[in-house]
Amino acid sequence: MTRPALRRLLQAALLTAASCTAAHATTVALAADGGWSAFNVNDLDATSFGVEWIDNANSLSPDFGSPLSFSFTVAAGMQARLTVVDAGFAGDTFAVFDHGSSLGATSSVALTDAATAVNTGTDFDAALANTQFSRAVYTLGAGEHLISGSLLQSVQLGGQPLNATVGGVRLEVSAVPEPATWLSLLAGMGLLGFTVSRRCRP
Repeated sequence: MTRPALRRLLQAALLTAASCTAAHATTVALAADGGWSAFNVNDLDATSFGVEWIDNANSLSPDFGSPLSFSFTVAAGMQARLTVVDAGFAGDTFAVFDHGSSLGATSSVALTDAATAVNTGTDFDAALANTQFSRAVYTLGAGEHLISGSLLQSVQLGGQPLNATVGGVRLEVSAVPEPATWLSLLAGMGLLGFTVSRRCRP
């Protein structure tokens, strides 16, 4: 039996089993501590058989394979810096959403094959430091946020999309700079530019 035929047979069996249970979704509260939280993609484990971020931390959990979102609230006067990075095999990219509205896509990277792709496992810092891995940074304002995502480009396996990967998200929150701070910064940069230009004159 060919791999695509076997995959369709497995998906049909899983779909039958999934239709007998209630649909679940997992929401994880994302701490603003700069630490990484993992998400997975696997179209064979996903209850939808899709490529959305899923909860597959515990195969015995009733939420195994359910869509995964990360929630957090940014207080007034604060702003969030959300970092998303691919890990595992280099070559995947993601679409990222906030309450279902697009925030954009992670950076473009070369399409690779799992046999030769760089593999960082779940070392998200190593993946972030390597430009072969897709990443994005989003600045988000005050309010409630619900972050989710899906696979746009998948590492290949024998010429077919693997449709399985791991990635990480991290959240950092800081005060929004006051307008006076921006003006002081711009004035200082202007003065520095003026000084440099005077020194460059013969």
